[in-house]
Amino acid sequence: MEGLGEVQCPSCFEYFAVSIPPLVECPALLDYDCEVCCRPMVIAVDEQGSVHARGMDENFPG
Repeated sequence: MEGLGEVQCPSCFEYFAVSIPPLVECPALLDYDCEVCCRPMVIAVDEQGSVHARGMDENFPG
């Protein structure tokens, strides 16, 4: 599932697409700014290429 993944901003709740790394580089954590409200977030990409966005002050499970 290389290419793009859709995430929801944890601050403004808008959806937008982000580029995700190749699966051989996953799991990965990416620093990102929302393309709508510009608030910082961390995007986690798991081994299957699924993406999940969290605010900078939120913890990821595990």
